[in-house]
Amino acid sequence: MGMMTKTKIVDWLSESTKLLAEISELASLETRVILCHVLDKPREWLVLHPDFELEQRQLDLLNLMITRLQTGEPLPYLVGKQAFFGLEFKVTPDVLIPRPETELLIEECISWLEEHPAKRKLADIGTGSGAIAITLADRFEDLDVTAIDISAKALDIAIQNADLLNVAHQIKFTQNDLLENIVDRYDVIAANLPYIPTQKLNTLTVARYEPVLALDGGQDGLGIINRLLQQSREHLKPGGMIILEIEEGQFESAPILADTLLPGMKKSIINDLANHPRILKIMV
Repeated sequence: MGMMTKTKIVDWLSESTKLLAEISELASLETRVILCHVLDKPREWLVLHPDFELEQRQLDLLNLMITRLQTGEPLPYLVGKQAFFGLEFKVTPDVLIPRPETELLIEECISWLEEHPAKRKLADIGTGSGAIAITLADRFEDLDVTAIDISAKALDIAIQNADLLNVAHQIKFTQNDLLENIVDRYDVIAANLPYIPTQKLNTLTVARYEPVLALDGGQDGLGIINRLLQQSREHLKPGGMIILEIEEGQFESAPILADTLLPGMKKSIINDLANHPRILKIMV
């Protein structure tokens, strides 16, 4: 029986990056993230130990993860976490992976909250991993947050994240269908709701792995947003703001819907870094 060949970190990285480069622009970064995860080492350690020899069980696990990435499985589900606005969130397939686009919504909320220091009651509707609720609670110690989700499994992850990031005392987690039967009123109603039209969903890779409940916005993608806007009339405090993430194809239909349901309020659309319409902001 021949000797087993040992694989060095530097060689595994080079081979795996080549494999992944066919499907990912971030192949080099992704292979390093996986390696750090399996070896439980920081990235600096990899740089300092390029000749470290991987054990067979480590190799097996690493190669399995590369295969799963090649089939389209999202990296954050493989490693169980995702960075968002400088914080690290635990994620599982029960929650949508926090996206860079949503950081734009956070930035808008931060500006607004800084300009309105007396307005400190916020609801995050469809909280998922808790990304919006937790990031804003972390930024404003006096913010009183209600985080709502229809999915008990998603809320469980959000609660764990709030504990891990030390903001659980500021957030009330509620399993609920949007604002149905809720009596409270809020200064800010923020939401990253399912907004993808059902037909379009079937063509997207994201729907193969991420929760359909968090993506499917009905026939025109605005079904759930429509319901929340109707409910918001009763739940927004005077001088408050509603801020929603939308799909780029809704840059005309979403404000028209808002005009119909919330006449007399100011509406604006904010584009993301790629210049796609991404945020609908509604203010009294």
